[in-house]
Amino acid sequence: MNSLVGSFVFPLNSRNVSYFSSGYSKSTKKIVTLFNSKKPVCCSVAPHNLKPPAGDFCSSNFNDSSVNFFTEDLEETDVLIECKDVYKSFGEKHILKGVNFKIKYGEAVGIIGPSGTGKSTILKIIAGLLTPDKGEVYIRGRRRHGLISDDNMSGLRIGLVFQSAALFDSLTVRENVGFLLYEHSRMPEDKIKELVTETLAAVGLKEVEDRMPSELSGGMKKRVALARSIIYDTTKDAIEPEVLLYDEPTAGLDPIASTVVEDLIRSVHCKGEDALGKPGKIASYVVVTHQHSTIRRAVDRLVFLHEGKVVWEGMTHEFTSSTNPIVQQFASGNLDGPIRY
Repeated sequence: MNSLVGSFVFPLNSRNVSYFSSGYSKSTKKIVTLFNSKKPVCCSVAPHNLKPPAGDFCSSNFNDSSVNFFTEDLEETDVLIECKDVYKSFGEKHILKGVNFKIKYGEAVGIIGPSGTGKSTILKIIAGLLTPDKGEVYIRGRRRHGLISDDNMSGLRIGLVFQSAALFDSLTVRENVGFLLYEHSRMPEDKIKELVTETLAAVGLKEVEDRMPSELSGGMKKRVALARSIIYDTTKDAIEPEVLLYDEPTAGLDPIASTVVEDLIRSVHCKGEDALGKPGKIASYVVVTHQHSTIRRAVDRLVFLHEGKVVWEGMTHEFTSSTNPIVQQFASGNLDGPIRY
C-alpha cells in the first residue's frame, strides 16, 4: 500500500481516484494523469441548500428555500459527520473495533490516544480513502457507500492534510497551491495567481510563490500544504462550508513552529481570523495528535481512542482532570497504567 502523505482534494463523485505521494512529483504531466475525476472539488464536500445553525459561526452563501437535512431528527441537523460502530482490520491486525462519535458544525475536535490505536485510520475512513469492514459513516446524514467514488454523495467538502506536506517537488509554491484551479477551473491565470497570493497571505506566507519546495522550511511546507487545502474556485455561485482533517499537523516541528501551525489551524476556522484579519472559512476541523501543545492550543473537544475504541470524550479543559485511568496515564506520561508498550 502506498504511503499517503500530503494534503489535497478528494472529489466524492469521481469514479476512480488515485492517491498522492511525493514520489509522483517528477513532472506536471505525470501529476495530471493521477486525476481521474471529471469534476474534482477543491480540497474538500456540503449541499448548497444547507443553512448553518444560528450563533457565532461563520456565514456562507446558502439558498435555504429548499433545505434538506437528510435526517428525521431535527436536533441532529448540525451533525456533519457521524461514525457508527466502525471496524477496520488490515490482515490479522484489528485496528478499529467499533468506533462511535459525531462531529458537529463549528466544532474543533482532537482525536488522541496511544500510537497504533487507529487515529489516522479513522481519519482516512472519514475522508473516503479507506472503507470500513463493518459499521457506517454518515456525511450530513447520508451514509457513505464504498470508497471516495460515491456517485450520489454530496453535502460536505472534506479536506485532508497529511503528516508530511508532500508538495510536488517539481512545481513552484504557486503551482502547488493553485494546482487544481489551473487544471480544473475556468478561472483566468491572472485571477488564479491573485487568489494563490491571497491564500498564502492568509496562512502567513508572503513572496514565496516562486520558490521551490526544497527552499522552504518544514513549518513553511506545512503552511503551503494548508493553503493548498483551503483554496477554492471563487467563480462558483455558492461557497460551501467544509471540514478539514489534520493528521499530526505538528509532527517533526520544533515548539515555536508548532505554535505557528496550531494558531494557523485556529485562524482558518470560522470562529477565528486569518493572517489578513479576515474571518476563517472552515466550518469544523478534526486534528489527530498526541502533542500536548496541540491539544491545548488547537482543539476544544477531545475523542480518546484506545485499542480501537472510544474510551473517553470530553472538553479540552477536562483532559487533565479526568478520573479515567487511561486518560490520566496519557496526560501524565506515566509508565504505570493500563496503556502498555
